[in-house]
Amino acid sequence: MTTLAMIYLQATPAGQGSPNMLTGLLPLLLVFVVFYFFMIRPQMKKQKELTNYRNAIAKGDKVITTGGIYGKVVDVTDNVVTVEIANDVKIRVDKSAILKDPSDVQARQ
Repeated sequence: MTTLAMIYLQATPAGQGSPNMLTGLLPLLLVFVVFYFFMIRPQMKKQKELTNYRNAIAKGDKVITTGGIYGKVVDVTDNVVTVEIANDVKIRVDKSAILKDPSDVQARQ
């Protein structure tokens, strides 16, 4: 046997045997559960809400692009949204470049 194994066997009392595998994995499982409920799950929920918002964009909605451009939706196709940013100034933006923050849009205009 190796030296490390011998030291381990001498350190454990005679009647106890090997430690339970569950007690060794419990802290790791606990960390994973905490990460899931405090980081992964809220992020997935936020992403789902954003996807639903982008699919529900309609003509006349006020939006913000990821580039920080505020405007009003003029036309919506499958993946492209036409946004009017000033009088007779229209830009075409991909739907994935629209952010969900309608309260900020209403406060600015």
